[in-house]
This record gives sequence, structure tokens and C-alpha cells, in this order.
Amino acid sequence: MASLLHRLGRGSFRHRRAVLAAWLLALTAVITCVIAFGGTTDDEFTVPGSPAQTAMDTLKKELPSAAGTSAQIVFVAPAGHHITEPRYARAVSATMAEAGKAPQVVGVTDPVQGKVISPDRTTALGQVRYQVTRAGLHDDSLTSLEGTTRPARDAGLTVRVGGSAYGSGKSTGHSKELMGAAVALLVLTITFGSLFAAGMPLLTAVTGVAVTLLGLSALTGVLTISGTASSLASMLGLAVGIDYALFILSRHRSQLAGGMGTEESAARATATAGSAVVFAGLTVIIALCGLAVVRIPFLTVMGVGGAAAVLVAVGVSTTLLPALMGFAGERLRPRPGSRAARREQAAHGEQATHREQATHHEQAIHHEQAGRPGQSAHGDEGQRGEHREGSGGAGGAGGSGGHGARGTMGERWGRIAVRRPLLTLSAVLIGLLAVAVPARDLQLALPDNGSAPAGSGQRQAYDLVSEKFGPGFNGPLLVLADTSRAGNPRAATATLVQDLKAADGVAAVGEPQGIGHGDAALIQVVPDSGPSDDETEELVERIRDEATGWQQETGAKVSVTGTTAVNIDVSARLASSLLPFALVVVGLSLLLLLLVFRSVVVPLKASVGFLLSVGATFGAVVAVFQWGWLASALGVAETGPVVSILPILVMAVLFGLAMDYEVFMVSRMREAHAHGATPREAVLAGSRHASRVVTAAALIMFAVFASFVPGGSTMLKPIAFALAVGVLIDAFLVRMTLVPAVLALVGRAGWWLPKWLDRLLPDLDIEGERLAADAGKGGSDRDGPGLPVAIGGAFTQDRPRQDGRR
Repeated sequence: MASLLHRLGRGSFRHRRAVLAAWLLALTAVITCVIAFGGTTDDEFTVPGSPAQTAMDTLKKELPSAAGTSAQIVFVAPAGHHITEPRYARAVSATMAEAGKAPQVVGVTDPVQGKVISPDRTTALGQVRYQVTRAGLHDDSLTSLEGTTRPARDAGLTVRVGGSAYGSGKSTGHSKELMGAAVALLVLTITFGSLFAAGMPLLTAVTGVAVTLLGLSALTGVLTISGTASSLASMLGLAVGIDYALFILSRHRSQLAGGMGTEESAARATATAGSAVVFAGLTVIIALCGLAVVRIPFLTVMGVGGAAAVLVAVGVSTTLLPALMGFAGERLRPRPGSRAARREQAAHGEQATHREQATHHEQAIHHEQAGRPGQSAHGDEGQRGEHREGSGGAGGAGGSGGHGARGTMGERWGRIAVRRPLLTLSAVLIGLLAVAVPARDLQLALPDNGSAPAGSGQRQAYDLVSEKFGPGFNGPLLVLADTSRAGNPRAATATLVQDLKAADGVAAVGEPQGIGHGDAALIQVVPDSGPSDDETEELVERIRDEATGWQQETGAKVSVTGTTAVNIDVSARLASSLLPFALVVVGLSLLLLLLVFRSVVVPLKASVGFLLSVGATFGAVVAVFQWGWLASALGVAETGPVVSILPILVMAVLFGLAMDYEVFMVSRMREAHAHGATPREAVLAGSRHASRVVTAAALIMFAVFASFVPGGSTMLKPIAFALAVGVLIDAFLVRMTLVPAVLALVGRAGWWLPKWLDRLLPDLDIEGERLAADAGKGGSDRDGPGLPVAIGGAFTQDRPRQDGRR
């Protein structure tokens, strides 16, 4: 892989104008497609084959008006008056008559005639039915409906319009992306010490996001794509796009500081850091595409859209970024005497010292073995470690450990983690498990208007209905009775209505509405509980359980549908898919990391760390969105069940990001160990070289995800919060603290792999080791043979590895 990416990076550098033109052409093409084929987004949830969806499909054929979306108009009389007073009753009826003439409306229910009046006679509830779903409403349909309430307002009534036609709120503009990009630019500027260099990852990431979002917009004309899918793609594309470019550009500047030529450095950075980027990107893509196993189209589209954003980010980072490096040329080389130059030169000087020490140690061991032919391999390893640790290496007491006596911040943090690894491991485990405790109370549901912004009309209507009529009126159930095989359809329907009225948890049962030629009836059932309450789900299950008995007794086939029942089925499908998906994700991580690091301990440690990160993340989500901790500060309008898609979606995204940080951290440690470092030296080498970049990457990810929390929609807000918290936990507590402690604790066993498995596994060459061997022989390094080359972040010469491979 490294050799292929080396050629790709060199080709992009040399033909930079052609590469830039190709990406501009791609942008032009997707813009043209948006103009020609673009449509609108659709946020409807469907579960093909579920009981509620099957009944809903039947309704769409037999009674389209019942299968469409609906709106509610709530009329409230002035204080001290009743809504049934003649002047107010006339105003309500006049308003409903006007509402019936609004665009796309197929029917209305006048609350005065239908006697849908609150017990205290202060409030009336009118229903407006559409023949289309919420996604099929025109942009001005709801605005026109709101305009029909003027007669009631003129009469002095308070009027609120809401219902399922409004959804639960949308994201507010694009300020969130701009906020995240601004924070990312600040972090990049501090990381590189150069505003010019900081702008390059941002430019490539924005290019990738633009291509992805425009591509998704072009597909809305032929595919069902939700607005949440576009927001997720934007969030992921911006975050990983900046991070992937950061990893490659950081390697490029490090090599330039060491004196490497610009063209070779761009090619080498694309080959080494780019290999890790490709692997990390593939893990995210596979995890997101794996959402298709849940068999929910809405979630599948979200996963594929996010995967497309990551794929484009990988492509931009490995082609457009090297081309921009070519345009920048020497301007990316750190200026002599600058902080960046001093840091890199100190690191290079230290690595040269370690190489020289390692060479002397190997020569000494060789002479000792010549005098003692019976020396075992294990003893050889032990002597080698003793020589190195006793000579003031990175792991020894006298090691400098970085530039300056104190070393880099990353190395100092690594030293703290490995000083008492068992204590570090225990502290992190206890802390993460404590944060994960609230996850036991995780409740899942799909958002309704009860979680809409507090000042919105749909939220005010929702609250009024709950207060005056009961929470069940915000999410009534539809019971479809197929009486085509009943001996007496009318009697069968009457029996069903009577039994439903007597059922526990039912607040009201409407008059049955005949369908077709009287072969079916539709009955509205209002629960005592709200749409997202557990009691409503239990009521749906009880009705379905009784369906068999009703069919045997009356011959009527009964099914439950409606928006509330469909949402319950979606949540149930997601909950049942969570454990299998988690097993697939963990199994995938074990396999991929086994291939990359050729170790048994590293994949196991990474998988356990991932599960700890996920558990702590879910605990934080429950504390904020269910328990209400910091809810007002984060703009959470209403506490309650968490959106059902959050666990499985967050697991997919966090898995990919966790593997990113695992690869970038552990590849540095593995490379140091493979070239002669003791386990402790290897851990500190990884912390020294990778921590700064991983810290910057995690802060950028956090900034991008967190920027979607304040203005995000009801569905996107908890997802963005979970990803922001998950990134911080995984990067700083798991990858930069737990991982060094575990590897220091297990020592050389951390890199053990059975010989039979070593022979079976393919060598992916993620770190560019074969490229290094070719460079050492003068095969590809134009800057001269013997020049140290970048492998896993360390500059090493081509010499035998401890594991026997080259």
C-alpha cells in the first residue's frame, strides 16, 4: 500500500495543476447535477415489513387521507370564558372551514361539531388531514394553513398550530459548520505555528464536504435522503477531512525540517501517514456501511452518506493535498529558528542518537554471542534491553526524552501513564465505569413535537394538548380492522370498539370509519400516555397480542398503525439490532488491528477500550438528555428518551474514530519496538511523536461535533453531543492514557504473535517498511542513499528489525 501511495503522492505533486483541475471539474459536475436532478429531503421513518408499516401501506391504497400526515389547530378561550360560547364557537368553525381550503388539505375535523372540547371547556382541538406525508408537503402549505387562523385570532382566541406535519424542529442555518471550522483553524495554527500551513487542511476538508453535500443534494431527486443524513455527512466530512490532512501535512513538515526535498517529502508523507489515513478511513466506511444490516432505509442512507463523506475526505487528502504541497513548495518548510523547526530538529537529533546507541549495542551483543555460542534468543533480547535502558535511552532514567530535558508534553504525559501503569489502568477503568453507570437507564424513542424548541408553535400546541386533553392526543394510534372475512362486519367492528374502550391505558376511542365497500374499518385509539412513553408501547403490544383472539371471535384481522406505532416499531428494530451490530464492530476491529499490528494484545486492548468509550459516552448522554444535567446550558428543550438511532450510529462513527487514534498512536510505538526499542521506550516514542497530532485531531473533532449541539435539530443534537464527548474520552483517556499503561504493563508480550499466525496473515505494510528498505538501497530516495526515512513517525535507517522482518 505504501508503495502505491508513494507513487500517487509523487504524481499528484508533479501534476498538481491537473489534479486541481480534476477536483474543480468534479465540483462543477455535482453543481450541474444538483440543478438538473436535485429534489427535497425526506425525514420520514419507515421499517419495510414491520406490522405498523404494512398496515400503513394498506391505508395508503384504501384510504390515502388517513395515511398522510396531519396538523392540529388548538383554540384557547380568553381567561374567564368558555370555547363553547357562541361567538367563539362560530370563530372556530369559520377557521376550520378556511383550513379545509388550504393547499393539499383533504379534510378537517371541526371540534365544535365533533365535540373535541377539553373537560374545562376552555380549549378546542381541530384536526387537519393531508393526503401526503410530511416530506410531500409543499414549502408554503403549512404557512398557508397558519394564515387561515385569522378569524379565530380576530375573535380574541389564542391559536396554536402543530401536529406531526411540523416535525420536531430543524437545524438552524450553517453557523455551526462555520463555528467548528473557526476553532479548527485556531487549533491548526497553534499546531503548525503557521497560518499558511493551517489553512491547507481546512481548504481540502471544505472541498471534500462541498463535493459530498452537493452530490447528496443531486441524488435527492431520485433517492430518499433525509436532512439528518446531509448534516451527518457534513459533520463527519469536515471532522475527518481536517484530521486526515493534518496527519499527512504534519509528517510532510516534519520531513522538511529534517532536510528532505519537497517532492520526495510529499510522496513519503502520502506513503506513510497516508497509509494510516487510508486504513483509518476504510474502518469508518465499513462501520457506517454496516448500518445497512439494521434494514431501516433511513439509517442505511445516513450510513452510506457518512461513508461517502469519509471516502471523499480520504481521496482529497491523498491527491489534492499533495498537489497543494506542490504549489506551496518551500513555504511549508519550518523557518530556521522557529518553534516548529527547533522541535523537529531536536526530535531528529535524538533519534540519530538512539540509532547510534542501538548500533553499538548490537555490535556488543554480536561480539558477546561470538564468545558464547549457546546464548539464547531470549537472553539476547534481555541483554539488549539492559544495555539500552542502562545507557540513558528514552526509557532510562537519564533519557532526554524529547527536545529539551523535560521532553514534549505528549512524552511527559506518557511518562506519567507508564510510571505506575497498574495505578493508571485502575484509575482510568474506575473513572470510565463510573461515567458509564447512567447508561443503564438509557431509554430510546423517536423525537416528537414534545422535544421541539420551547418557543416554537408546534411545541406550544403540543404542550397545550397534553395539558388540556392528555398526552395521548399528541400521538393517537390507528387500529385497522379487516372485516372482509367476518360473518357480520358491523358487529365485528362494534365488538372491537367495545373491547378497546375497556382496555387498560386507553383514554378515548373514536367512531369507526368505514373503508372501501365496508370490508374494513379504521378506529382511532387515544392512549393515556404520550407518544414516546413506555406505557404507549405496552398498549400497542397488548392490542397486537389480543388480535389473534379477536380474529377467532369475530373473524376481523386487526393491526395497529399510525405515526406513533411506526415509530415504536423503528425503535424496537434498532434496539434488537444493537447487540449484533456491536459484536460485528468489535469483531471487525479485532481482525483489522490484528492485520495491521500483528499482535494479539493490541487488538484486544483496542476493542475493550472502544467498549469503555462507548459506555462512558452513553452515560454522559443519559445524564444530560434524560436526567437534565447541564440541559439548559446545552440548549436541551426537553428531557426524555434519547433518539433511537443514536446508540447504533454513534457506535459506528466512534468505532472508526477510535481506530484512527489507535493506528496513529500505536503505529509509532510498534515501529520503535520493531527497530530495537524496549517496550517502555517504544511507548514513550509513540507518545512523543504522535500525541501532539492526535491531540490536535481530537480537539478539531470535538470542536466540529460540539458546534452542532447548540443549533442542531432535536435528532442531531444528542448525536453531535455523543460524538463530541466520545472523541474526548477515547482520544485522551483511552488512546493516550490507557493504551500506554497497558503496553508498558504487559511489556514484550504486547507485540507477541504466534508464528503460525504470523505466516498466515498478509503484510499490509501500513507503515511503509518495504518503502524504507527500497530507500535504504537507493531505490526510491532521490535525496541520496542512507538518508533516514519516515516510518511510523520515526526517522530510521534500514536495518534489521527485532521481529526478523524487513
